[in-house]
Amino acid sequence: MARIIDTEYKNLIGDNVKRIRKERKLSQQQLSDRLETFAIYICRGSISRIEDKSRTVTDIELYGLSQVLSTPIKDFFN
Repeated sequence: MARIIDTEYKNLIGDNVKRIRKERKLSQQQLSDRLETFAIYICRGSISRIEDKSRTVTDIELYGLSQVLSTPIKDFFN
């Protein structure tokens, strides 16, 4: 059975997550810690994998990233 996502990249937003995180002057660990306040548990290593597009992102995680980084969801796709 084929995987739902069977490409080199597992998400479309990794580059923008990294860019926005750096604009907000947050480390990957700080982003992870802030997501925890929304009961979204993404460890620092998983943040790294999101940013290098080797990990998928759920809708709940995307919502949390939007809240923590004060960025509209649509801006992750620009």
